[in-house]
Amino acid sequence: MIEELPQKKALKKESALLIMLSIIGLASLIIGLGASYYMQSNQAKQQANDQIVLQEFLKGPWNDQNAKEIDTTKWQGKTLVINFWGSWCPPCVEEMPMLADVSKELNPQETLLIGLGIDSPSNIRDFLAKTPIPYQIVLGGLYGSNWGKRLGNEQGALPYTVILSPEGKVTFSKLGKITKDELISGLLIKK
Repeated sequence: MIEELPQKKALKKESALLIMLSIIGLASLIIGLGASYYMQSNQAKQQANDQIVLQEFLKGPWNDQNAKEIDTTKWQGKTLVINFWGSWCPPCVEEMPMLADVSKELNPQETLLIGLGIDSPSNIRDFLAKTPIPYQIVLGGLYGSNWGKRLGNEQGALPYTVILSPEGKVTFSKLGKITKDELISGLLIKK
């Protein structure tokens, strides 16, 4: 009888420990499920917001250098490389030959390069008369500058390059002159 008492005490300690561990495990499970639900909910909200931003961007209005409205439905469902530039901006002009080369290598069914000019229409037209560019040039002006800020260029400086997934998610951005390696790497990022 004297030996049974220590066994009962040990058994009670083990039972209490098991109950405490079970409660901790259950609490961890509940917290984990709650965090997972919260993260999925936020991710779904972000995806919906990305899609809204993309649709607003596609609505424009966007015009080419001849002030002709651009049919942005051709941009839908594609990765968009948007380069914000100005004819008065030396780094912008310096990166344009590389952008022109890359644009020729892209599959236009999947990826489009768009040069969004943050400049006056006449300056853009004069520049393009001297320097033909093979990718889509868009007149942006102040409206385009605001879009640059909305897509992550808070300073409004140029050049600024952003890559949007077909769903509208910003997968890459670079403020300043971009290199071919940076652009290719940015195109390979799948976020």
